[in-house]
Amino acid sequence: MTMSRMNPKVDGFLRKAKKWKDEYEKLRNIVLDCELTEEFKWMHPCYTFQNKNIVLIHGFKEYCALLFHKGALLKDAHGILIQQTENVQAARQIRFTNVREIVEMEPILKAYINEAIEVEKAGLEVSFKEHTAYSIPEEFQNKLNEIPALKTAFEALTPGRQRAYILYFSAPKQSKTRESRVEKCMQQILNGKGLND
Repeated sequence: MTMSRMNPKVDGFLRKAKKWKDEYEKLRNIVLDCELTEEFKWMHPCYTFQNKNIVLIHGFKEYCALLFHKGALLKDAHGILIQQTENVQAARQIRFTNVREIVEMEPILKAYINEAIEVEKAGLEVSFKEHTAYSIPEEFQNKLNEIPALKTAFEALTPGRQRAYILYFSAPKQSKTRESRVEKCMQQILNGKGLND
């Protein structure tokens, strides 16, 4: 591992880490051994190959993880990749709860990282489900039918922004909660903004 490939922002991230610090450092060493470029994106250490995201290190309350950006394309010979939620289409995680697990899995992790690099070299892409494959909740569909400007503004959004709204509006079990979410977001959609913009 060469010091020149280490990013100072990641050093800062590790210094501030209260939980998973040892796990992050071990994962960092493993990933850097795979000749990837260390960057800092989305407030986490991210590793790239020819400017393409390969893997990201992040942590949660119960576990820390190595997130493969195109994990859905990996063979997963060991059956260890986890889809974070049913709506995550491309990314997959390998989760850890202690350094020992990482040390024991080092050869497997390197094999998965190298496979992810090969996926990128081959130019493979994940086939995303079309946003039209998601059903629009009735409460939102009613508003789209009532307000032509809202329908036009919604259709002008990128597919990812449309999908984010549809998933957000669909999540609540109660109709009045879905309706409330639609009401709160209407102006944002009319302004051409995504849910998280």
